[in-house]
Amino acid sequence: MASPTLTEPIDGLFVLTSDYADRSIPKNAGLRWHPARCRRSACELCDNDLGAVWWTRDVLHALELVEYAEPALHVRIMNESGDAGAQRDEEQKKKARALKVKKLQRMQALVASRARDAKIDAPSPEGFEYLPYQRAAIAYGLSRPNTLLADEMGLGKTIEALGIINTDESAKRVLIVCPASLKLNWARECEHWLVARGEVGIAGKTFPTDADVVVINYDILGKWKKELGKAWDVLVADECHYVKNKDAKRSKALYAIEARRKLFLTGTPILNRPIELWPILNALDEAEFGHFWTFAKRYCMPIKNNFGWEFVGADNLEELHERLRGTIMIRRTKAEVLPDLPPKRRQVIELASDHISKLIAVETEAWEEHKRRLGELRALKRRKGDESDAELAAIRAGINAAFGELAKLRQDTALAKVPLILEHLKGVLEDVPKVVVFAHHREVIRQLAEPFGDAVVTLTGSDDVAARQAAVDRFQEDPTCALFIGSITAAGFGLTLTASSHVVFAELDWVPAHMTQAEDRTHRIGQKDSVLVQHLVLEDSLDARMIGTLLKKQRIIDQAIDGDAQADLFTGEFAESLIDAAEGNADASDEDA
Repeated sequence: MASPTLTEPIDGLFVLTSDYADRSIPKNAGLRWHPARCRRSACELCDNDLGAVWWTRDVLHALELVEYAEPALHVRIMNESGDAGAQRDEEQKKKARALKVKKLQRMQALVASRARDAKIDAPSPEGFEYLPYQRAAIAYGLSRPNTLLADEMGLGKTIEALGIINTDESAKRVLIVCPASLKLNWARECEHWLVARGEVGIAGKTFPTDADVVVINYDILGKWKKELGKAWDVLVADECHYVKNKDAKRSKALYAIEARRKLFLTGTPILNRPIELWPILNALDEAEFGHFWTFAKRYCMPIKNNFGWEFVGADNLEELHERLRGTIMIRRTKAEVLPDLPPKRRQVIELASDHISKLIAVETEAWEEHKRRLGELRALKRRKGDESDAELAAIRAGINAAFGELAKLRQDTALAKVPLILEHLKGVLEDVPKVVVFAHHREVIRQLAEPFGDAVVTLTGSDDVAARQAAVDRFQEDPTCALFIGSITAAGFGLTLTASSHVVFAELDWVPAHMTQAEDRTHRIGQKDSVLVQHLVLEDSLDARMIGTLLKKQRIIDQAIDGDAQADLFTGEFAESLIDAAEGNADASDEDA
C-alpha cells in the first residue's frame, strides 16, 4: 500500500495522492476531493491529467500534511506557512474586532429602538414641536440609511418620517407612497410639517414632474414607471404591509424605485406570519436579510407538500424581534410612551372626493343657498323686528325647505363616502383589535357594518334597551367583536366602550357637544390608553367646511371645563389650520353651524 504523497504539480496548487483507506488524512486537513474526471468545462486538474486527487491552494492546509511532502516542497511550505499564518492571524483579529463593533452597534440599536427621547435638533414649523419619543425616532432614522418605523398606530409615524426629512439636509426630492385614501392627508401634513421644502404634488391622472415632494398611491405606481425611474433622495412607503406579497405588481413597482434613504411605515409589520416581513426587510437591508431561504428556514418553518413549499409557520420569534430592533426597526407601543401622550387626541383625515365631484358641487350650492336665506332672515329681522310678520314666516319656510334638501344631499354624500371609510377601517383594524365608529344616518351604519359580518355590532335609535346593552356587552367582552358602529345621538350617551381606544367619526354632527359626548364613550373610567379620535371628511364637502368650526368649539368647551391640559388634543397641523381658518372666517359663524 503506497503512502500519501504531497506534491505541487501546478504553481500554488498542492495535491495529495493516497489510497482510499487513507482518505481521512487529506479530508481532516481540509483538502477538497477531485474525481478522475469532473464535469466542469474548465478544470486545470483535469487539463493536467492529475486524475483522482485531494487538493488545496491554502498553504496552511498543506502545512498539516507537510510530513508527506518532498524535501524541497517541505522547506517551501514551512517558509510560506509562517507568513500565511501571521496574515491569517491578523485577518482573524480584524474579523474579531469587526464582530465586536457589530455587536456593540446592535446593542446600541436595541436601546435606541425603544428610546423615549433623544437629544437632537430637528427642525419643525414655528409653534409646533415633536414629542420626546418622536425625537427618538428621528434620531434612530438618521443613524442608518433605511428604517422601518413601526410605532403603534396613533403615535405619529407620519410626523416622525417628516422630521427625518426635515433633519436630512440632502433630502431634496422626496417620494411618498401610500394608500389612495391617505394621499390628501399626506400632502396636507407635508405642506405644514416640512420646513424649507419646495412644492408638494399629488400624482393621479397627471404626474407633478415639477414638484419636489410627490405623493402617490400604490395602485398607480406602474402607470408612472418612467417618472419614478429617477433616483430619489427619500422614499417613504406608508402602510408598507401593502407590499408584503413580493410577487404582486405594486410590490414589484415599489421595490424597483431607487432612493438614497428609505423610510417604511407600518404599525403592523407582520399581519399573519413572519414570511410576509421578508420582502420589506430585504428592501431595507439586503446585507442583513438578503437570502430568502436563510430567513425562511430560521423563522418560517417551511413545509413541503404536493404543491410545493409553504411558509405558514413561525419560529425563533424572540431572536427575530431582537434582530429587527438591532438593525432597522424602531417600535414603541402606546403603553410605553403613555406619559408623553394627552389622554385624548383628535385627528382630521381628508379623503379624496374627485369620484363624486358633481355631488359635492350640488351640496355646496345647497349650502350657499341655505346661508343666503339665513342672511335674508337676519336682515329682515333687523329691519322689522316682528317675528310674526308673514314675510318672515315665508322666509323661514324657505329656510326649512333648503335645510331639508341640504340634509338629503348630506346623506347622499355620506353614502358615497362609505367605500373610503371601509378602506380606512380595514387598515385601522390591521393595527388595533377594536374600533368604535360613529355615524349619523342609519343607512350609512348598515352599509358600514355589512362587510364585517359577525365581527360587528350596531346601535341605532330603533334598538330597545336590551338590544343596546347586548351590543355593548359583546363589544366589551367578546374578542371576536372588532367593531362597534353606532349613531351619534343614540350611542353617544351613557355607554361604556372602553374596550377600544380608537374612535372614528364617519359623519359629523352639527352640535360639538354631541361629538364630545360620543368620543367620551371610550375616554372614561376603565380606559388605560390614550384615546385617538379620527374625523373622516371628504375634500371640499360640507363636512370639510364644518369640521374647523366644530373643532374650534370643542377646543373652547374642553378648555373651559378641563383647563389648559386639554389644549393639545389636536394632532397634525391640518387640524390646527382648520381651527385657525374657522376662527378667522366670518362665513363660518356660530349661527351657521
